[in-house]
Amino acid sequence: MCEGGPVNKDWEDREAAAWAAFEDGEYPEERAAQFRALVDGLVAELPDDSPLGPFERACAWDSTGHSDQAAPLYREALARGLDGYRGRRAKIQLSSSLRNIGQAEEGVKLLTPELDAPSDELDDAVRACLALCLSSLGRDREGLSLVLGALAPHLPRYRRSMANYARALVDPDA
Repeated sequence: MCEGGPVNKDWEDREAAAWAAFEDGEYPEERAAQFRALVDGLVAELPDDSPLGPFERACAWDSTGHSDQAAPLYREALARGLDGYRGRRAKIQLSSSLRNIGQAEEGVKLLTPELDAPSDELDDAVRACLALCLSSLGRDREGLSLVLGALAPHLPRYRRSMANYARALVDPDA
C-alpha cells in the first residue's frame, strides 16, 4: 500500500522507469504525447477511484508543458483524497499550474497553509512556488522574503543575517 492507493512494487518500478526515461531526454510534442500515453497505460492498471491516477496523469501533462490540462487532474486527485507526500506534491504542482494559467491568487490560497504543515523535504519547494505565485500578483517583497528564508538554512555562513533580512522584507519592525 502506498499513498494514493494500492500499488505494487512492479507498478512503482515501471512508473519510476517511465519518469527516469522522460527526465533523461528532450520531449518534442510527439514524444510528449507518447510519454503521456505510457503514463495513461500505467494509470489504467489502478482502481478507477484511485487518487493516484489523476495525480500521475496531471504530472505527465504538467511536465510536458500543459498546465491547463494538469490543473483539473490535480484537483481531482486531491478531491479523491490524495494525501501525505504525494498530496503535498499535488498542492505544489497545482499551485504552479494555476500560476501558469493566470490563477496565481488561487495558488497562493492553496500553498499558504502549507507553510504551517509538518516539515519535510518539500518545504523549500512550497516556498519557491508560493514566491512565484506572489510575484505574479505583484507581491515581490513577500516572495523574496520566502525565498531568502528558504535559502538561509542552506548557507555555510550568514544564516542568521539572511533570515533576519527575509523577515525585515515583510515586517519592518523585525
